[in-house]
Amino acid sequence: MKKHYSVIVIGAGSVGMATGFYLARKGIDTLLIDAFDPPHGKGSHHGETRLIRHATGEGRQYVDLALRAQSLWYQLEEEIGKMLFIPSGTLIVGEGDASFIKETVKSANEHSLSLEKLNADEIHKRWPGFSIPEHFVGYFESASGALLNEECINAYRELGTKHNAALKTNTKVNSIDFSVNGVVVKTTNDTFYADKVVISAGAWTGKVLSSLGLPLQPMRKTLGWFEPNNMYYQHPMLPCFYFSFENQKYYGFPSIDGSGVKVGRNDSERETDPDLMSQDFGKYDNDEGDLRIFLERFLPGAAGKLKKGRSCMITKTPDKDFILDHHPEFPHVIIAGGFSGHGFKYSSVLGEMISQMITDGHTTYDISKFSISRPQLTTVN
Repeated sequence: MKKHYSVIVIGAGSVGMATGFYLARKGIDTLLIDAFDPPHGKGSHHGETRLIRHATGEGRQYVDLALRAQSLWYQLEEEIGKMLFIPSGTLIVGEGDASFIKETVKSANEHSLSLEKLNADEIHKRWPGFSIPEHFVGYFESASGALLNEECINAYRELGTKHNAALKTNTKVNSIDFSVNGVVVKTTNDTFYADKVVISAGAWTGKVLSSLGLPLQPMRKTLGWFEPNNMYYQHPMLPCFYFSFENQKYYGFPSIDGSGVKVGRNDSERETDPDLMSQDFGKYDNDEGDLRIFLERFLPGAAGKLKKGRSCMITKTPDKDFILDHHPEFPHVIIAGGFSGHGFKYSSVLGEMISQMITDGHTTYDISKFSISRPQLTTVN
């Protein structure tokens, strides 16, 4: 295997694999290195499905990225010749004064997105599987839905290698040496050299870049799949859903091809060390308990037998916004991380953006919100 590349991508998960594809398609000599064999269960990208919403409750600055990401997912589907996106729509439900709900509505209004307002009775008539309190409000975004995340990564992997991207799996990076002329990447068995490097190592990004002291905190998250008792909970009779209520956030998916109704809690997490994280769903009572309590209240017919549960990791920044920037000392080093549990949907456009930063020195998108030197990051250190 050759030793020198134009670009090395460290971490070939969702963002890294997309980046490798876009670079290779441009004819850039690219090597991707991953400690495991993506897609895998050691990071943030497993679990069968991920939501993609366009009217973003996380902030209006994400809407343009979500729309471009959706377009790129459609392009990827066409190129790979497989279904990667299920257009189920997403029902967002909660108290009308919840900040997430209000930001979702503002995002839709500001960007002229279709968002249908529904009361509890209207929700129940359309989707009888839901049980919604009368004082809750719902908003249905018909253009959104579920991404088949592992299939998306497989597609980028297959197409990237067809465009001559090199991929080393099950390969741990032991050190990265930066210089003004390039980078030296040492693995357990090899040493590689590159003009530029992209660091997209997920929960390990903070460890890889320990000298920068980035406030990146890996967190343990859990997901569960439950056996529903009737067809109301099967796709396409149930949309994806996101609930924000009583300072809690849950999200989920209909049972797709008999997989079970999938649900996760978006605000219940535990700090973890990625080197010690294991598939330990059920270690804590609330791994299943929180999910079941939610289902019994809002989707009672879906609160059947637990079919399976999974643990995964996200990596949070203090403000839950991404880091996407050049290294403060070495501009040929690009850092992509801290996706805070809502990054997968954007991985297609993030790959495009990073490839622009590599080839042009900048991206056509406004990434000032993701600066490594923003006050929300620097004041923590």
